[in-house]
Amino acid sequence: MFVDMPLDQLRAYLPERREPEDFDVFWERTLAEAREHELNATFVPYAADLSLVEAFDVTFAGFGGHPIKGWFLKPASASGPLPCVVEYIGYNGGRGLPHDWLLWPAAGYAVFVMDTRGQGGGWRPGHTPDPFPGVGPEQSGKMTQGIFDPEAYYYRRLFTDVVRAVEAARSHPSVDPEKVVVAGGSQGGAMALVAAALVPGITHAFINVPFMSHFRRAVEITDIDPYGELGRFCAVHRTRVEEIFATLDYFDCVNFAVRAQTPALFSVGLRDGVTPASTVFAAYNHYAGPKDIAVWPFNGHEGGESQQALEQLRIARKLFG
Repeated sequence: MFVDMPLDQLRAYLPERREPEDFDVFWERTLAEAREHELNATFVPYAADLSLVEAFDVTFAGFGGHPIKGWFLKPASASGPLPCVVEYIGYNGGRGLPHDWLLWPAAGYAVFVMDTRGQGGGWRPGHTPDPFPGVGPEQSGKMTQGIFDPEAYYYRRLFTDVVRAVEAARSHPSVDPEKVVVAGGSQGGAMALVAAALVPGITHAFINVPFMSHFRRAVEITDIDPYGELGRFCAVHRTRVEEIFATLDYFDCVNFAVRAQTPALFSVGLRDGVTPASTVFAAYNHYAGPKDIAVWPFNGHEGGESQQALEQLRIARKLFG
């Protein structure tokens, strides 16, 4: 069923933002601290049994210098610096295996897949632990880990990894650092949006059914996880709700959207109970850069799936040939 506003209202939906006064200072300091650690990006050849694709097992230093895993794939026949797509992964998924990521190499581009720290136990395996020490009470999952303190909140670490992943991709000699696209769906869509806001010079962003946007409305209109984790946590810590949302304001995609100048293609499903359409449009309508959105009226959190990927390929062809 349709679970949110009619489309004409969604296109006009521009909710008031709640932005901490030190939002920019917080993120500038966070990234500066991360860059005190050498990036140390390594690309080790990996035997993936793919005759037309070269695969590399990646490690780079993310938040706190913590080692973050990934994959780097490129067409085996390619010569010269290539355009590169940096892919981010949805909630509770991991990097899986190289053959899970053949779309972009098959199209002639490189792809850099960032593993998601502490995730990868839900639907595709991951290989990156989160070594951060205990951070207090939390729901299962990552939505509430460290949520009483922005400094300790899980997504401070993850969004820092997002930025460092682009830096690692650009460091590979087969990548043209001026031709980098960021992409992802759900949590990965949020991460692509964050990259578009925090990393200069990204060519394009593919932001599919993004999570982590307009938290206050999200928990009012859906109790499906991952937002359900947040709602259940607020029910238990009922006297600290404003404290919880004050932390989330540092990580809300609507606050990153107003800072993003990267051209972007969004997608949204009007029957999406996981990331309801109004939360996606909240980020889209606040997005400051050139933008378009693909609306899938009868689809849920899957969005446009392969049809959306086809549109992304068409945009890549226009950008890179």
